[in-house]
Amino acid sequence: MENKEFAKNLELRTLQFAVSVIKTSASLPKSVEATVIRNQITKSGTSIEANYREANRSRSKKDFKNKINISVSEASETVYWLDIIFELNWLEANALNGIMKESKELLAIFTSISNKLKKL
Repeated sequence: MENKEFAKNLELRTLQFAVSVIKTSASLPKSVEATVIRNQITKSGTSIEANYREANRSRSKKDFKNKINISVSEASETVYWLDIIFELNWLEANALNGIMKESKELLAIFTSISNKLKKL
């Protein structure tokens, strides 16, 4: 797979993930505590794709690296919030399995991209 095709596929994948995050956050309990988590996970989960999209339209290698590193950070934060939701049993494990798996895969992908950029 060429870089442009990979980038296009990853943009679509991160967009689909962002939608999944929004749907998951909408299904959280309606409590003050859950509202805090809902806001946090929605911001971090949608920011992964937003920053990756910006990276692909960046004006310099430095800007590209910066946006990728932000995507790594946001993916890591999203994994964290999903772990919190799981530990609090706010959603059934079956409902979280897919999004938790995808969040960890995206974190691994962006971490790998970031590590390769450090070598350049």
